[in-house]
Amino acid sequence: MGRLFLRLLINAIALWLTTLILSPHLAVEPFSPGGMLETIVTYLVVALIFGVVNGIIGGIVRVVALPIYILTLGLISFIVNGLLLLLVAWISGLLGFGLSVENFGWGILGALLLGILSWLIGVVLRPFTGKQK
Repeated sequence: MGRLFLRLLINAIALWLTTLILSPHLAVEPFSPGGMLETIVTYLVVALIFGVVNGIIGGIVRVVALPIYILTLGLISFIVNGLLLLLVAWISGLLGFGLSVENFGWGILGALLLGILSWLIGVVLRPFTGKQK
């Protein structure tokens, strides 16, 4: 359970950094204006939605589209990850708060940057996750 919360925290921090870097094109709208606690909770909720979408829907898409992944040497993953980020923005928008992405191109760039930052933060925090490789 601790590793799951740490992964959630890593994804929330990576999402925060991604929205800082791509600020006008990717943004997170907190569920309540004002305090920092509401913003932190919003980032955690959006990171949780992203984890669920990426784990369930992303896994299904990757299995079903395996021939396309092989044919394109994995380059289709940029499009799939961008679409998954747009799906997260749509789901969080249904809740009335959360991630907003300007368009599909920024979704692809945001997903790429989010993946790189999440990996980098995971490498830095690897001693705390229990993984030694």
